[in-house]
Amino acid sequence: MTEQAYFYHDDLEMGSEVVSCTEQDDQTFHVILSSTIFHPRGGGQASDQGMIGDSIMLGAFIDEQGFVHVTDRAIAVGPVKLSVDPTIRHLHSRYHSAGHLLAYVGEKYGLVGIKGSHLPNQARVVFQPTTSAIEVTKEQIQADLEKLILDNLPRKQKIEAKTRFVSWGDFPYSACGGTHVLSTQDIGKVNITKIKHKKGLLSVSYSIEEEKQQSLRTR
Repeated sequence: MTEQAYFYHDDLEMGSEVVSCTEQDDQTFHVILSSTIFHPRGGGQASDQGMIGDSIMLGAFIDEQGFVHVTDRAIAVGPVKLSVDPTIRHLHSRYHSAGHLLAYVGEKYGLVGIKGSHLPNQARVVFQPTTSAIEVTKEQIQADLEKLILDNLPRKQKIEAKTRFVSWGDFPYSACGGTHVLSTQDIGKVNITKIKHKKGLLSVSYSIEEEKQQSLRTR
């Protein structure tokens, strides 16, 4: 079983061991590592990208094979260096952390976040109103979210019974296996683009202004 080292630290480089490498019909390769710092696709978050040795790590996912890394070329079994693309990681972390902050904002209005997508161009949090729910506007959500970001609340995390929990400031912990910013101010500018009522639920869509940085793979 691949150890998911990104649960424990935010390092973007690490040594690991290639356990197996299998060529696929599409001429990519599925690589199993002993441990990884790459976040896979899932949990509402897009996959990390980066490098495994001299090979481009195109994406990662978890299925019946285990924790699979997709690369553009074969990698020999044995020691290898992992490098996460910092620009892509930071963007995904900003999106995911913004989704958690939106859930905190929703609680103020009697709304419980029940699911979310933190993918660029598809980001949203879906809320279930409680009996104490009150009407809220897009502008109110925007203002409350901006305040939490400017408050610069520090991230907290812990692991209990092999489950990772994250929080910011004094807000309650929630179970989450995603990657996150160290403080809310690191999220940057978030725009609430739409709120929609449908079948008794409230969907809040958002976007994040991307920072102009150079990708690891294009340097």
